[in-house]
Amino acid sequence: MSEFNKRASSWDEQDRRVNGAKIIADAIKERIELTQDMKIIDFGVGTGLLGFEIAKDVKQVYGVDTSEGMLQKLKEKNSNTSFIIPIHQDIINEPLNDTFDGLISSMTLHHIQNIELFFQSISKILKKDAFIAIADLESEDGTFHSDNTGVHHFGFSQEDLQKIATQNGFYNVTVENINTIQKPHGAFGVFLLSAKKR
Repeated sequence: MSEFNKRASSWDEQDRRVNGAKIIADAIKERIELTQDMKIIDFGVGTGLLGFEIAKDVKQVYGVDTSEGMLQKLKEKNSNTSFIIPIHQDIINEPLNDTFDGLISSMTLHHIQNIELFFQSISKILKKDAFIAIADLESEDGTFHSDNTGVHHFGFSQEDLQKIATQNGFYNVTVENINTIQKPHGAFGVFLLSAKKR
């Protein structure tokens, strides 16, 4: 994830990223009842663009990332009124020794090689009936990124993801389009997968 370390300092400068995270946060809040007693994992927290929006409505957000550069930028943004606990760990291969009320994630899933293992791993750290809300790219032709280093999936099909999530510990799985990212060379759909832990 060294490319993310290099890009961390300027990550928040793109309006598309900032606005996209706000759209995802709004979509999550419309579909999931967030409460002030919830402990939430933000998987692939980055600089906290999504996590800080969700932190307003829950007890605590724990931001997990494998990029030290991104987490350093996150720490700089922490304040007394809005605080995400940073965790530098690959929780797919080294799950945390705690359980959580929910998991959110924004545009990280396509960087994960083994999607089945991802769902199996996160199910181990989620309480029964905990929610997941995962936003990522719909199937695309590989042109979303200018450099596909570290990209393991050119988006996802709704049917495939629903099947994988259902087979690996989740129920009430829904996948729906919540945004379209316009780039000079094309339009790219963004979905939100929401589900509950079995």
